[in-house]
Amino acid sequence: MIKEYYRPKTVSEAEQLFKRGDNKFVPLGGGSVLSRSKEEDLCVVDLQELGLNQVEVVGHKAILGATVTLQQLIESDSIPIHLKEVIRRSATINIRNQATLGGYVVSTDGRSPLGIALMAMDAVLIWHPNQETQSLGDWFSIRQPRGYWIKGIQFNLNVELAYEQVSRTPMDQPILAVAIARWASGRVRIAIGGFGKSPILVLDGPEDSGLIEAVKNALSDSGDEWASAEYRQAVGEVLVRRMMNKNASDYQG
Repeated sequence: MIKEYYRPKTVSEAEQLFKRGDNKFVPLGGGSVLSRSKEEDLCVVDLQELGLNQVEVVGHKAILGATVTLQQLIESDSIPIHLKEVIRRSATINIRNQATLGGYVVSTDGRSPLGIALMAMDAVLIWHPNQETQSLGDWFSIRQPRGYWIKGIQFNLNVELAYEQVSRTPMDQPILAVAIARWASGRVRIAIGGFGKSPILVLDGPEDSGLIEAVKNALSDSGDEWASAEYRQAVGEVLVRRMMNKNASDYQG
């Protein structure tokens, strides 16, 4: 429950609130998550006035402000088309117009398509005030902030992303999702989700040999109320083979 609400006009005003120790202050983006929170006595600091809603490209890197909405990302010319498709799978347009990237990442669980894709792309969080960076995988593991609030999220644009998921309907959360990111250097990262509290990094290496076995091993204990581990292992192999075959045909083409 939201006990107190603040909307500072400047970064300095926001910092002063977080420096106070008498209340629990939580950054607020679009409010799509915190508005449903059942945690008691939240004091929220709305970041909407702090200019964190920009999409920037510096060299080969995209730097996305924490209060950029998911719909802004879809409408941006700087976002790769394959990532836009993942964003569309992540939320309906009504939610995309409200939900901010920072809020989405903070609340991501294992069934969040965009969280899975960004983990495969080795996205990095940038924290205010010291510009300290934190890998998304590290955040998912420990959920410990490195600052007052997330200033932005950064990833390399020279990465090819492939994403596949299985769900009951196209807009349902995935029962199993696989994201594969490839760098020009040959580096390959694969993340999976559709279960659990966070996406899982399966592989980060110089090539994709052993990819299918790595995915099946990562899914060996994935059973829950939605699907058995055996089902996910079988589907995971199908998805990975499909993605690898598509990548090979694209390369030959």
